[in-house]
Amino acid sequence: MMATTKIHVSKDAPAPIGPYSQAVEVNGFVYCSGQIPLDPATGAMVGTTVGEQSHQVMKNIQAVLASADLTLKNVVKTTIFLVDMADFQAVNEVYASYMGETKPARSTIAVQGLPKGSRVEIEVLAAR
Repeated sequence: MMATTKIHVSKDAPAPIGPYSQAVEVNGFVYCSGQIPLDPATGAMVGTTVGEQSHQVMKNIQAVLASADLTLKNVVKTTIFLVDMADFQAVNEVYASYMGETKPARSTIAVQGLPKGSRVEIEVLAAR
């Protein structure tokens, strides 16, 4: 039996800047592409500090999840990409303020660079 695949698109999150979908659902799991701090209306980078950027990233994630009728409470796995591990605490504070008591599995990875000069990118996996 073939899995049913559904593409989720939110006009309240930035349009993809490459050949990918904002989110793809398969068998009740919603795989959300990494979000960087882009303004959904203009496509411009939001914020200069990693804290400001993290707030926009979390808002973008919420918008993508909402397009699948999900919330951050449905998130089961998160991957955070940081240009500088010195930003870990600042990102963690913003992330915790959005996630509340929801504590999905999580990885944080240092990378050499991110699209458009972003300091942070976050991707999530959510379940129905």
